[in-house]
Amino acid sequence: MQNITRRVEEQLQQDLDKKMVFIAGPRQVGKTTLAEKLSDSFSSRYYSWDILEHRKLIKENTLDLKSELWIFDEIHKYRQWRNWLKGCFDLHKSEHKILVTGSAKLDVYNRGGDSLQGRYFFHRLHPFTLSEVLGIKFNGDIDAIPLLTNEPNIRDSQSSLETLLRLSGFPEPFLSQSVIDFSRWQLSYGHRLVQEDIRNLEKIIELDKMETLYEHLPKTVGSILSINSLREDLEVNHRTVSNWIKIFEKNYACFRIPPFGTSKIKAVKKEQKLYMWNSALAEKDSAKFENLIALHLLRLCHYITDLKGIKCELRYFRDTKGREVDFIIMKNNKAWMAIEVKESEQDLDSNLKYLLERSEIPYAFQLHLNGNLHKKLPNINKTQIQIMPASQFLVNLP
Repeated sequence: MQNITRRVEEQLQQDLDKKMVFIAGPRQVGKTTLAEKLSDSFSSRYYSWDILEHRKLIKENTLDLKSELWIFDEIHKYRQWRNWLKGCFDLHKSEHKILVTGSAKLDVYNRGGDSLQGRYFFHRLHPFTLSEVLGIKFNGDIDAIPLLTNEPNIRDSQSSLETLLRLSGFPEPFLSQSVIDFSRWQLSYGHRLVQEDIRNLEKIIELDKMETLYEHLPKTVGSILSINSLREDLEVNHRTVSNWIKIFEKNYACFRIPPFGTSKIKAVKKEQKLYMWNSALAEKDSAKFENLIALHLLRLCHYITDLKGIKCELRYFRDTKGREVDFIIMKNNKAWMAIEVKESEQDLDSNLKYLLERSEIPYAFQLHLNGNLHKKLPNINKTQIQIMPASQFLVNLP
């Protein structure tokens, strides 16, 4: 288990031969480890903006010209990083490959004026997915994903899924296989995120209150996010809380998904749901499970967008009468899959049935954590429907 292969490795190798490669994702998700593994194929040099000596070398443009691959970590903290990187790439692109990693959304922190458009491929690294943990290969066929061609070993896949629920998919706690080690790791994660990463990028005065917000967000997982409620708890204004959540999103602490609706349904239009990149932070077991599914589905959307160049996004359904379906995956602006999450085996959810009767969605899945029930149901409005164990669904994702 110690040598888990990340799904994007092969594509990153190919992309480095063409342009710069940016890898972004949460802190401690394995970006540096992945970069080091990629560097095994080249003579390389690692530069981190957080190391004073490296910072000086970057500012003075005294890089190791003998190295084939340059790895720049956290360089987005440099105010002129985009202009500097553009000049570096334009001058050295024929002799050197460039890999850039960061724990913030590198496409958001546009510090500097000149654009890097057309000069890089962008990838987002996620916590371990179930298919990565089990070493299940993906053949690259996006259209085959909902056809569920992989039949997992139920015992192994269920055990690994339960470990992801308990320890998260972040490499350090997951590979430790220890609840105590996970608790110790988690205790300092939020504090360092706010007091180190965010402090270096944002002009925030009330960092302690922002850290309190981070500790409170897991309580909102799976529910409609209420900024007003959070504002009252923290005793700050609406705009401040909204801005802090956006900053957490930019730094891969949480993510929000918008609603989905059609002309035939009176769906909510603005309310969003929030999930954590560390799914194990959620308080209730049901929320942990829903968050883990959300994270896998977001990983699927990012994989399709980053590696295939196909627009893909994650949404949910909720109408004005409170009927709700947990997740909708949009591909090229059309609903592709509807996913409902249950802890135990159940008949088809009435809200999912309601949505399928009024929408054109090719595939629908009702996933359960506990139980082995797997059955195909009669189509509704041409939608292929399956009720199945979550582990069997997840192993078929990239």
